[in-house]
Amino acid sequence: MSSGVPPWRQGTVPAGCQGGAARSVPGPCAAHGGGRSGMARPQPVPTAGAWQRPPPFLAGLADDTLTFPEHGHGLRRQKRDWIIPPINCPENDRGPFPKKLAQIKSNKDKETKVFYSITGQGADSIPVGVFIIERETGWLKVTQPLDREKMDKYVLYSHAVSANGQPVEDPMEIIITVTDQNDNWPVFTQQVFVGYIEENAKPGTSVMTVNATDADDAINVNNGIIGYSILSEEPKGPQRMFTINAEKGIISAIGTGLDRETTPNYTLIIQAADQEGTGLTNTATAIIKVTDANDNPPVFDPTMYEVSVGENEVGVLVTRLYVTDQDLPGSPAWNAVYRIQIGDPQGNFEVTTDPKTNDGILKTAKGLDYETQKRYTLVVSVQNEVPFTVPLTPATATVLVVVRDVNEAPIFIPAVKRVEVMEDVPVGYHITSYTAQDPDKEQSQKITYRMGSDPAGWLAIDPENGIVTAAQPLDRESAHAINSTYKAIVLAVDNGSPNHATGTGMLLVWLQDVNDNGPIFTQEVFHGSVLEGAEPGGTTATTWQAALEGCVTAH
Repeated sequence: MSSGVPPWRQGTVPAGCQGGAARSVPGPCAAHGGGRSGMARPQPVPTAGAWQRPPPFLAGLADDTLTFPEHGHGLRRQKRDWIIPPINCPENDRGPFPKKLAQIKSNKDKETKVFYSITGQGADSIPVGVFIIERETGWLKVTQPLDREKMDKYVLYSHAVSANGQPVEDPMEIIITVTDQNDNWPVFTQQVFVGYIEENAKPGTSVMTVNATDADDAINVNNGIIGYSILSEEPKGPQRMFTINAEKGIISAIGTGLDRETTPNYTLIIQAADQEGTGLTNTATAIIKVTDANDNPPVFDPTMYEVSVGENEVGVLVTRLYVTDQDLPGSPAWNAVYRIQIGDPQGNFEVTTDPKTNDGILKTAKGLDYETQKRYTLVVSVQNEVPFTVPLTPATATVLVVVRDVNEAPIFIPAVKRVEVMEDVPVGYHITSYTAQDPDKEQSQKITYRMGSDPAGWLAIDPENGIVTAAQPLDRESAHAINSTYKAIVLAVDNGSPNHATGTGMLLVWLQDVNDNGPIFTQEVFHGSVLEGAEPGGTTATTWQAALEGCVTAH
């Protein structure tokens, strides 16, 4: 609210051109001065009294001068010395240009003609020509609009010389500070931000941080201070689910009931406004993805299965178990893990998970035996890879497995039978009885026997009772007897349907030797020599041999 008193009567510098010191003398722009190392640096001169002279651009410029300190007085204030506060000039001034800032004045002008010049940034060094000074009057002027974002401060040095070019004052430092105008919009570091939050997260859970920058001044003024807000949230619900920290840009959950299965994504339009939320604005999009939590247990559908499987089949599919789960497919909260809880103490079955469908795959781990157990009642449970959000009893399904009887081959006991017999037994001799048992006890099948492999044709078997007899003379020395053992294969065939089943047994006949081969000379005539006069019993020059089985040597 205005008091109706002009600002220069209130002891303040007009808006848009204020000095950095709280009580500095007003002018078109407030000024400050000081010496470099070894130079006099004047101190601020406080204003006196409630009334002050109007600024030059409002009431004339004659007495608003910045005078050099007198030599030898150091930092002491002289009667007419002007002590320069910072010159604060707003950026983007519309002119007209050149525009007066302050007048530089030396007290030596009473004694001699004084000429003024400036050096430094914006004068004779880059950027050249931004500031100029009237040589005779000492008026410091700006020639163009300033841009704080390009250069926020200029350091100049004013010089005073006599007509012959000799310095009449030490150089005086002048600092011109470019004051900020809110001429830059906030800029988000990215146009789309993506964050994640787990469903059922508690209010206050942080999702992500959005960030925007502003080139304007955020230290001396609030032009560069950004305030964040949420303009919209989609999809809309009965309550807002998210909020944002106005200063830090942190987005967090504010509502309860985040549910990925209902709303997997939220889209927020975020606004960044400078001047702490009241100035220039810009927007960006924040996409929040709700990640899955295990809040939907797997459920069997159906819960009862009745299947059959043939006996003796290993690794065959018994059945598929079907479950439904509303959690995210492929996630640990969806992946099913099956276990056989009841009904398989011997480990006859195994259950695995189909990674694509999440079905349970129930197979036989061993061959089932109809004659041992005709049916199994299995209780299979299912859980997810990760625990449920609250303790929960796992879902179960019951699988009734009926074992189908198949026509199994008769089984010889033992599978390999070894008997010992003399090689000279007569034809028809009872060598052994070799029989098989039919595992299909309930089918009452008849078993018949026959020789499967009898290389020499030496054996015969009774088809009714499995008695093995000698069909021909046996010969231990035959090529069919390897290491005195004759090998034969015996078959047992049942009369089951739809197909007969055949079992095999191996009969090893160990032939015992008898002296059934006389000695035979290796040749009919043997030639030898003997020395005359040889003693009786002496060895001849030649040894005669006859051999069959054991060897006989003649001398």
